[in-house]
Order: sequence, then C-alpha cells, then structure tokens
Amino acid sequence: MNDEFARLAALRRLEVLDTPPEEPFENVVALIRTVLGVPMAAVSLIDADRQWFKARSGIDAAQTSRAVSFCTHTIAQREPLVIPDATKDERFTDNPLVRGELNIRSYAGVPLRTSEGYNVGSLCAIDTQTREFSPAEIAILDKFARIVVDELELRRIAGRDQLTGVLTRRGFVESANQEIERHRRYGRPASLAMIDIDHFKSINDTYGHPAGDTVLRQVAAVLEAAKRPNDLLGRLGGEEFAMLMPETGSEAALAAADRFREAIASASIEPLPGVHLVITASFGVAMLDGATTDAEHWFAAADAPLYAAKRGGRNCCVAAGMDAAQP
Repeated sequence: MNDEFARLAALRRLEVLDTPPEEPFENVVALIRTVLGVPMAAVSLIDADRQWFKARSGIDAAQTSRAVSFCTHTIAQREPLVIPDATKDERFTDNPLVRGELNIRSYAGVPLRTSEGYNVGSLCAIDTQTREFSPAEIAILDKFARIVVDELELRRIAGRDQLTGVLTRRGFVESANQEIERHRRYGRPASLAMIDIDHFKSINDTYGHPAGDTVLRQVAAVLEAAKRPNDLLGRLGGEEFAMLMPETGSEAALAAADRFREAIASASIEPLPGVHLVITASFGVAMLDGATTDAEHWFAAADAPLYAAKRGGRNCCVAAGMDAAQP
C-alpha cells in the first residue's frame, strides 16, 4: 500500500521505535550474519525522516537519515531489493554509506510487511564486498523477515489489556518513556491525561463485577473512538485509564480531555441487558516538560490535577497549574 500517512500510522501502532534491544531481534540479525556470511545485518524501521535500527550487528549507529538509507528504497516495493554493486547503481553511487567508513558494496533487503499490508521497514544483509545474493539466500532472508514481523506484532499484542484491548500499564509506560525521549531529542510537545471513572465501586457493588468489566470495555471503546489516530490509550489498573497525546500542548490537551469527558458522559453504557447508565469520569492533564524524568514522574504530574478534579465534584477536567476545574 503506497500511503505514507497510513504506513507511518501502522509503524506507530507497533509501538517499537526507540525501544531497548530485545533478544528475538538480536538473534535474527546474528543468524543472518552467520548464515549469509555478511559483516552487517539489521532490522531497520523507516520513520518519517529517519532509519532506526531495532537490531543491528556490525553497524555502530543506532539510526541514520532516511534520505541516505537503502531500506527506504526497499519499502517502496513488494519484492526484495538486491544491489550486487552499490558503486554501479545510480541511486547509491554517491551515497555516504557507500563512499564513507561503512563502505557498503552489496545489499539485500526484504520488506517488513505488517498483516495490514504496510511496509514499515526491512530486514537487510549488507556486505563490504560486491556479491550476488542467490535465490536461496534471498529465500532465507524472506523467512527471517516473516519471523521479525510476527515478533513485532506479537510484541504489540502482549502489551494489550485482555479485558479492554487498550495498552497495558507496561505497554503504556514504555510508550510514555519513548515520548519523553523524543521530547529530549527534538523538543516536541506532548501531554498526558489521567482518567478515572467516577463512582466505579458502586457499579461493581450494585451490578456485580462482570457488569463492571462491561462498563470498562464500553468506556474504553468510547475513548478509542474519540481519540486521534496518533493518541495512545492505556489502562493503568482498575478503573483508571490514561491518554498519551503527542504533538499536543496544554491548552489543546485540556480541550481534548474535555471532549473525551463529554463523549463518556453522553454515551449510553449498558452493563447488563436493559440496564442503561450515565457514566462520568474525571481527568487530570499534564504537559511534558524538560523536568520530566520518566513515565512515573509524568503520571504523578497528571495525578495531582486528577485528584483536584475528584475534589472539585468529579465529571470535570483539571490541568496542572489550574486553579479550578473545567467545566
């Protein structure tokens, strides 16, 4: 699918960019080096303007500009990209990865195609010598690429709450830490909303825990429908959710939180057949700043206004630094 916006959204959904090394991917690149006899191999993911390596062997850099990457050419096609001699390919003749210290001469890359059909990156084998990659070697690379995609998608599923389908606390913490790292590198804004369903204990007490679970599922579905594609929703525990809003300053985040609040309050929640409840939630909002050290620190910054929203009568939104609840 040649839709860059949707491709990048598919990459974001994997929630893998800027994550630490993980053994399954490290094992794949080590095996590629051994089996194909190449000095370099990588699991490369192509972001909007950079190539980031989830795993690499024989390559020092953690990322490169997308403009110089071989893999950005790989994801533009469905078939493997094979370059026997990069110095004789007009796309790469003057490439700094060819002319510089990395000294790339030959390359074989297989697109990493998600189950949705989007090429989010590639698995590549790289040599400093010119060479022809045989059909059998390309077939091996293709099989390992399928393993990488399976692992990426299983990794995402493992970070999902079984009851609601949103991110688990662990998955959400990882995503929040990635956003903090992006803020440190690029100074991009981001905000966090902590969300707590009002009077949830009384729902469990009145209708039972299975009905309470139904309420959690339906509230999560309302929030998922109301959020933007790049926003991330997580369940931190019990009736507490959180929404991560990239590229969002404090005023816009507070407006978004109030939109989420209204969506919940106006939804018809049905914990049991024939039983319709009006559910409300309280919101605490905190914008990411340079003093934020990690996800838990960010959570604490949003928890304080959340408690203020609870004290202010519930069914309202409070941002860090506000004197009063909204509305």
